[in-house]
Amino acid sequence: MNLIEYPDTGTLMTGLATRLQRELREALLPGPATLAVPGGSTPGPMFDALSEADIDWSKVTVMLTDERQVPADHERSNERLVRGRLLQNRAAAATFLRLVPEGDDIATPIAALAAMLPITVLVLGMGADMHTASLFPGSPDLAAALSDLAPPLMAVAASGDLEDRLTLTAPALNSARHTHLLITGDEKRAALARALTTPATEAPVALVLDGATVHWAP
Repeated sequence: MNLIEYPDTGTLMTGLATRLQRELREALLPGPATLAVPGGSTPGPMFDALSEADIDWSKVTVMLTDERQVPADHERSNERLVRGRLLQNRAAAATFLRLVPEGDDIATPIAALAAMLPITVLVLGMGADMHTASLFPGSPDLAAALSDLAPPLMAVAASGDLEDRLTLTAPALNSARHTHLLITGDEKRAALARALTTPATEAPVALVLDGATVHWAP
């Protein structure tokens, strides 16, 4: 794991966007590229900066690392965030791969995702509970999603009254050529330290830490 510390979140967002632009540009020299990104509010400023990147976005397929099973225009939809913040400006030319199936036919997005692997550039977030994507500690679906035999995309149940989710699984996440973890604040820095010595069955983010670049700001 490589840890990059930034003085503040603004510097982190622009620094990470610059890094992703460079990796995508290099990947696009021989052919198309894929970019998998997290939802949530944290990466929004990074999406804004990356949307202006001067690369051939027409050869880039963008996907989410996980998504709530809600309509694309729902206020809690990660797709809504990505379309509104990342797929703008130059990046509007990119292709977006939806994870949410039409009806209950998850086989269709699974097949579409499998055809896109390996992921070229992967960006993930992490919760204070050490979850990443929608791989949560204690989830009854976690063991299946961590299996080497898991499909690249799985539906997972949410706790309480929250919407069920779709998440990339271990085989898809581990396929990435470049992996970045975006975290901010002391609480998540402490969680990261715990994850380094905790198995993925208890700290799912540990799944991707080997070889990942972690970007952290206070």
